[in-house]
Amino acid sequence: MPRQFIISVMAKDRPGIVADVTSVISEMNGNLADLSQTTLCGYFTMILVASFPDDVPQQKIKDSLSQKGAASNPEFSFEIGIKESRILKREQSSAGESMYILTAEGEDQVGLVAKVSSFCKKSGINILDLSTKLHEDKYTMILLLDMSSVKTMKEVRKALEEFSNKTGLVIELQHRDIFVATNEI
Repeated sequence: MPRQFIISVMAKDRPGIVADVTSVISEMNGNLADLSQTTLCGYFTMILVASFPDDVPQQKIKDSLSQKGAASNPEFSFEIGIKESRILKREQSSAGESMYILTAEGEDQVGLVAKVSSFCKKSGINILDLSTKLHEDKYTMILLLDMSSVKTMKEVRKALEEFSNKTGLVIELQHRDIFVATNEI
């Protein structure tokens, strides 16, 4: 039975980090399931899920990744976090039906992400993905939400309208399928 690990990698950004990390995983017969990567303030950040054969110890994965990062240049060495996780089968249910995209934009101010995420928590909404961007004085958030625990969308929309008025954020909530269809090139 393969073992599944959640692995985080952070390093000063440089070309080739994705290739270095995924090559190490591949050489150890690791199978990638999910991966998310971005660069923030000149630092590369990645989190991924990979399954490895039983005979590959967790410490060997961490050591191999660390060695690969340091091999190019000690200045670009990898900070590695690794945690074993039980293997979860992807849900085959109608999860897609409850997926929504929330966009929020407003004047930059302290606490905007905390306010939006607290609204979601209070409403029983699970944030699956969150991306933010500050451009000049405008702060923009895009959230992928799982609304499967919400009782009625009508109540959520009403609460969002009140929340928007209170915070001064321009908020739009769309079903993921509609968001994707209207934002494709």
